[in-house]
Amino acid sequence: MTQHTAPLQRVAVLIPTYNEAENIEWIVGRVRAATPQVDVVVLDDNSPDGTGEIADRLAAADPQVHVLHRKGKEGLGRAYLAGFAWALENGYDAAVEMDADGSHQPEQLPRLLAAADAGADLVLGSRWIPGGSVVNWPVDRQLISRLGNLYIKIALGMPLNDATGGYRVYRAEALRSMDLTTVDSVGYCFQVDMAWRAVRGGLRVVEVPIEFIERERGNSKMNGDIVRESLVRVSRWAVEHRLGQVRRALPGGSA
Repeated sequence: MTQHTAPLQRVAVLIPTYNEAENIEWIVGRVRAATPQVDVVVLDDNSPDGTGEIADRLAAADPQVHVLHRKGKEGLGRAYLAGFAWALENGYDAAVEMDADGSHQPEQLPRLLAAADAGADLVLGSRWIPGGSVVNWPVDRQLISRLGNLYIKIALGMPLNDATGGYRVYRAEALRSMDLTTVDSVGYCFQVDMAWRAVRGGLRVVEVPIEFIERERGNSKMNGDIVRESLVRVSRWAVEHRLGQVRRALPGGSA
């Protein structure tokens, strides 16, 4: 577990985008209004709809808005890793993950930051703990998310109720303690991967209830390939973890 001696001073809110022209100005404005002390970093994967150009205009008008232009669509994980590297290189105390579509409400960010200020290494905005909720999700979508998180919890022995959620705060020390160079999860399994690394690393992970709102504008990036990637990777990690436990339990096994 990392040791914290000072409250967060500099926070970077990372917002990955691909074809979010309808949402980017709206969401950046909400972040700046709800948490004027933070900086916003748009991670644009060369959106053909002009999202990057809109972000550049916002950055030109506001010194607390920055844009990282990436060469193309490489997946959520690669975008966030680029954002983490930028935040660490530029001396930020924490990095926030937030979707561009409004499903993660900027107005709830202060409660996540408060939990990080109180000593959490990683703060998860959780839909599936008391006080958490989802809006405009059909029952089958809720069931898939709940069952998926239950499988992750059981398979990995991870004491988290919403390991797949993408609204979260990482302290810089926590990111530095993880071996980010070995992260190769591309889709939304990236969120499980990072939470699993934090738990295995003995970091303090805290879940804070949020209200998740399904996007109203633009197209969702969720698809069957993302779900399949998550199931395959989680199952593989579970097997590797169990085998590692067995090896350590054998005579002469490594600690």
